[in-house]
Amino acid sequence: MKRREFITIPAALALNAQQPEIRVPLRFFTAAEAKLVVAATERIFPKDNETPGATEAAVVIYIDRQLAGPHGRDKYRYTKGPWRKSIPEHGNQDKATPQEIYREGLTTLGADFVTQSAEEQDKRLLVIERTPFFQQLRSHTVEGMFCDPVHGGNANLIGWKMIGFPGPLMTYRQQEQAPARPPRSLEQISGRKFKAWEDEA
Repeated sequence: MKRREFITIPAALALNAQQPEIRVPLRFFTAAEAKLVVAATERIFPKDNETPGATEAAVVIYIDRQLAGPHGRDKYRYTKGPWRKSIPEHGNQDKATPQEIYREGLTTLGADFVTQSAEEQDKRLLVIERTPFFQQLRSHTVEGMFCDPVHGGNANLIGWKMIGFPGPLMTYRQQEQAPARPPRSLEQISGRKFKAWEDEA
């Protein structure tokens, strides 16, 4: 059994004002891999003066959870041949699982990716822009920005606040449809905890 690894994130992302940072246990990535993912996703969805980015949304936690769960292991994908190149709309047509694609893809960024300038990071990402790794990384970044927080991303609903999305609507009554309503997650609306699908055995 390997030793549990962690990534440190601002405590504000976990609604914890008692301490400035917290350590979140990783399920798939090593700590070094997680730092690479944080840096790469921040270049794909960077923060600016008005809106948060992938780091603030804890996108790395979303990706880590997805890769550790059924999606990462390709539990629900047909994984037998024939193996052919296809159009992107057909999804992953390769032998490699998302876990394998990420493990190999992260090595292409270089171990020093985290310490490079934004311009150099962008250059390295442009080189791999058409690879299955980058395509998955980009999709996962967007998903992690705007998913329900039960899946690990969209910390403090910042992605939904940014675009004005109120969260899942449980009814179509006029007061539920009011545009002034602040965003609420499924757990907040229902008042109970949910087990995310990627956490199922």
